[in-house]
Amino acid sequence: MRFCQLFQYRMARICDKVGDLFYVGASPFGTKQLTSGIMTDTPTGIILPEFNPFAIQLGDFGVRWYALAYIAGLLLGYYLLRREAGKPGAPMMLAQIDSLLNHVVLGTILGGRLGYVLFYNPAFFASDPIQIIKIWQGGMAFHGGLLGVTLAMMLFARRHAIPVLQVSDRVAMVLPIGLFLGRLSNFINGELFGRVSDLPWAMVFPNSDGLPRHPSQLYEAGLEGLCLGLAMLIATRRGWLASPGQITGLMLAGYGLTRYLVEFVREPDTQLGLLIGGLTMGQLLCLPMIAAGLYLLKFGHNRRQV
Repeated sequence: MRFCQLFQYRMARICDKVGDLFYVGASPFGTKQLTSGIMTDTPTGIILPEFNPFAIQLGDFGVRWYALAYIAGLLLGYYLLRREAGKPGAPMMLAQIDSLLNHVVLGTILGGRLGYVLFYNPAFFASDPIQIIKIWQGGMAFHGGLLGVTLAMMLFARRHAIPVLQVSDRVAMVLPIGLFLGRLSNFINGELFGRVSDLPWAMVFPNSDGLPRHPSQLYEAGLEGLCLGLAMLIATRRGWLASPGQITGLMLAGYGLTRYLVEFVREPDTQLGLLIGGLTMGQLLCLPMIAAGLYLLKFGHNRRQV
């Protein structure tokens, strides 16, 4: 069977004969191989080592990279929110930040898990509901976590008599930290990688099909984490926190747009594939995010002009 696909440029030397398998040269499309008299183009890429999924391991137990990313993101966000709460005129007091953290943690875990169950694999979990509680085996969805945190912020705001948009603006302000760390942990785990690519930086991920693919986790870390974080920093320094809803709108529209674009090079979920109009589930879920974000940006802008 002949495989002829174009992948990244990588030169290779003529190697020794191993059985009836010969490396006979290199081409711009990969390493030429002669197998049983048939010439094939074998795609090559930057081969990643298989990292230990545990950042900290004690025997059969430990802290996984993804869990460490959640913890680090929450703690860094907590630190920045406490700093902001200490400023004159801040809507939340220092003691209230602790309560907000508890609400956000529960919203993230419950919403992220239920979002994955309902959006990405409902048939599997319907057939074996006990799997829903096995969060340690993986399976969290950002859009579900967003809904869970939104509900948690509404409950917190109501309990403490604080306008919900003032709460969401401050949570949105620190959200890119967690996004950046989470995508890096996806990369380390070799999960949620991109589609097959012939670009020079395409990578072969461990436990994959061996084909070079877009490192879409790094794209998302750069766009959702670094770029969106920089946008948040600029917006807060320009006084956007004084216009409730604008920072939240920037986060929703910014994340929605960047995630929508990256999905074009990210491998669709195997159990779902491409859906309406050739879009992925992630893209479909980003559309209402973008719409809500643009509305809040316009809403906040109009309030600043009044």
